[in-house]
Amino acid sequence: MSFLIALLACWLAGTPGWAATVERIDVRPDRIVIHFDGVVGQASSFALDGPRRIALDVDGASPGGQVESDGVVESVRQAARGSDGARIVFDLAAPAIVSEGQFGSGGKVLTLMLRTVDDARFARAAAEGRMRFLPPFNYGLGVTPASYRVSVPVPPSTRKLALPRVYGDDDSRPLVVIDAGHGGVDPGAISPESGLREKDVTLKIARAIRDDLIASGRVRVALTREDDKYLILQERYGIARKLKADLFISIHCDSVGGGSASGATVYTLSEVASDKESARLAARENKADIIQGVNLASTPADISSILIDLTQRETMNSSANFARLLGREAKPLMPIKANFHRMASLVVLKAPDMPSILFETGYISNPSDAAFIDSREGRAAIAESLRRAIDVHFARRMAAR
Repeated sequence: MSFLIALLACWLAGTPGWAATVERIDVRPDRIVIHFDGVVGQASSFALDGPRRIALDVDGASPGGQVESDGVVESVRQAARGSDGARIVFDLAAPAIVSEGQFGSGGKVLTLMLRTVDDARFARAAAEGRMRFLPPFNYGLGVTPASYRVSVPVPPSTRKLALPRVYGDDDSRPLVVIDAGHGGVDPGAISPESGLREKDVTLKIARAIRDDLIASGRVRVALTREDDKYLILQERYGIARKLKADLFISIHCDSVGGGSASGATVYTLSEVASDKESARLAARENKADIIQGVNLASTPADISSILIDLTQRETMNSSANFARLLGREAKPLMPIKANFHRMASLVVLKAPDMPSILFETGYISNPSDAAFIDSREGRAAIAESLRRAIDVHFARRMAAR
């Protein structure tokens, strides 16, 4: 007992008194580094629109210190927040968001990584709420924080990847490949409330979509994984291309560090990503079977580049049309964000000859969304939304022919 009392006394003696002051703020083009003269408590940042600003609240700190600015930050303001905290406001010359943040030097230095974005992305960040940053867990014990690393072996990519089962007997029917995101050693996002793992939720949703589509009898279906298996991103759309799929749908769950963001979103490939991928594909020495089975190996580089570009642009248009259909069909059945359709350079969407979407079915970090997407009713609504959109998508394609 005396040992426990002595240990507790030492711990209390080492607990910080939250009397740190901002010593210096260095603003660089890609980051903000805040130095304190002592350890501080937690910090949180959030974006504010009209005018564009990034605000940072720091517990256990007082404002002060010099500022050196070089980048998208136009000016820096500091003020006391309550009786034991500071608020630092960064006025922006151009839209930028905090992509990640981390404490170093035992809780005396906070680094916020910046990423420049467009106006729409900044507005979404302003609506998504706070990002929280915690100092090292042993900052109050007078001990230099240890550097911990967790290593998990990643299975190597299998060169001869076994193709999954295709459900449906009629080969004349279009083939839809459903990709359950993450899996195996990659759990994906994890709910902070329940510990729910994205890889488990996406697999359940993928199976529900498969069952609904099979029951409709209008398409054939395959899943990139039917169990807790790890696949690299290229294998996911690679499976669909080997099966000559007509549509590829990757299922995911969104997540944010803080705030109450809610609702589903869909992503398709962006123009910038298309241009870069076209160039990369055209530069390959072996161009066989790049575009729907057409061998471009003997085609001059400039011609093959044009063919790949035209094919990918047509594919992007088809993907975007399907994304809009999905938004229309999903709106009455499940929670979706107002800006439902987004574009991004995501590897899993880069097949040049196959319409592809990534469907973020909801926020696993939001208890309400997590309960919905992990429920039988939620999965049924997601599956019905997709089935309706798929029916219209292929009906339109048949009519166009």
